[in-house]
Amino acid sequence: MATALRNLSEVELSKVPDASNMCFGIVVSEWNKDVTNALLQGAVGTLEKHGALPENIHVKTVPGSFELIYGAHQMTLNGGYDAIIILGSVIRGETPHFDYICQGVTAGIAQLNAKSEIPVIYGLLTTDTLEQALDRCGGKYGNKGDECAVVAIKMAKF
Repeated sequence: MATALRNLSEVELSKVPDASNMCFGIVVSEWNKDVTNALLQGAVGTLEKHGALPENIHVKTVPGSFELIYGAHQMTLNGGYDAIIILGSVIRGETPHFDYICQGVTAGIAQLNAKSEIPVIYGLLTTDTLEQALDRCGGKYGNKGDECAVVAIKMAKF
């Protein structure tokens, strides 16, 4: 459903499993850090709200969104995680760089999900403007980090 039609942070709490015995990896991009830090806060807060212990939430940073693939892959190899969340933000510029990064990250995360025993949750914002990104990391459309955390819990339980 289109983001304009609903808040990303709205979720039926009774349908989210207990996460108290789960361990999560989060890989977050340093690029567009105002956006990605807000996504991270949303994800961590939601994981904890559903019972995940702070010591069972491991956060690693990477320089940019393309590096999210490598970071998530390393987390799948190093084990101990029930799910991994990637968080990044790519804002369209004047060159095709936006398209290459978005397509590359999407394909890389899809490949990880096809081959890994651990679900990797896609939390890459791909927006035309900074305003659109801010609307989706705690603004009028909620926080995509919240949504990713709920998806991670549900997929870990899958």
